Amino acid sequence: MRQKMGLTFIGIFFATLLTSAWLPTPAVAKPITLNYASGPPAPTFPSVQMERWKKEVEKRSGGKVSIKTYPGGSLLKDKGMMDGVISGVADIGVLAIFVSPGRFPVTLATNLPLGMPSSLVASQVLLDVYNKYKPKEFSKVKVLTMFTSGPANIMSKKPVRKLEDIKGMDLRASGVGVEVLKRWGANPVGMPMPETPEALQKGVVQGLFSSFDVMKSFKFAELCSYATLTKTLVYPMAVIMNKDSWKSLPKDVQKIMDDMAKEQAIWTGKFMDGEVNKAREWSAKTHNVEFIELSKDEKARFNQLVEPMIEEWIESAGAKGFPAREIISDIKAFSEKYQ
Repeated sequence: MRQKMGLTFIGIFFATLLTSAWLPTPAVAKPITLNYASGPPAPTFPSVQMERWKKEVEKRSGGKVSIKTYPGGSLLKDKGMMDGVISGVADIGVLAIFVSPGRFPVTLATNLPLGMPSSLVASQVLLDVYNKYKPKEFSKVKVLTMFTSGPANIMSKKPVRKLEDIKGMDLRASGVGVEVLKRWGANPVGMPMPETPEALQKGVVQGLFSSFDVMKSFKFAELCSYATLTKTLVYPMAVIMNKDSWKSLPKDVQKIMDDMAKEQAIWTGKFMDGEVNKAREWSAKTHNVEFIELSKDEKARFNQLVEPMIEEWIESAGAKGFPAREIISDIKAFSEKYQ
């Protein structure tokens, strides 16, 4: 009897084993894969913030999302970023708003010579302007966050201590910075930032107008012995996402990204300001770069030449139907709030 019961038990065991072998295995959900493009090289702040955002989204989504990053224009370059994201070449991209001035009239107001003191302040101002006005210029994409460069200053082979020193100087610039340099009497030269070191070596330009972080990231401290603080303007940027890619995300993932919008702007602003300070210290210590503070009177002379640009923008944007004066007033009010 015991032998029969033992055989019966063995039979049931193997029958169960064989049956379970034919049962379907529960499918493991694959992560949602997204690609994220950035025009600037990997060590620069737009691409550094990209890597931070990627890691945070992957972590906070519990592995639901996997993001592949493409820095240095390896998937999309700055000028093709907006259209590339709209068409789906990239799911997400870092957009240099200042590269296409006519396309982003509202948010580009933050690129005017308004004397923003830091990236931390300017990044929050930019995001607030976008959130208040929700301009049509971004209607074809989802905006994930916004931030700016540090304040633009002069880096040059020869010292700029007064307005007369910059007259006729060939300086690399972009966006509204081109017009600023013209009004100061310099000769602005448009070229991609990665091409500027060679242009400096060959004497094509005598310096550049940009945020001080590039003194270290692009090694301009090796080529420019002088740096003049003007703190005239900042360069606005946005992180944008393809609308279909956004709509395809689960609601909980969308919430993670939405909740990170202000946080990422603040993180990037703080990071950018930190990089500026590090670059200044490194440039002075390693390459003996002289940082020149303009006198109050001299700074006023520089400012006086570019201040009309603000009123000109108000008239131009107002003629196109934008609440231009209100936008400028808001930018100044937001700036004071964050300072």
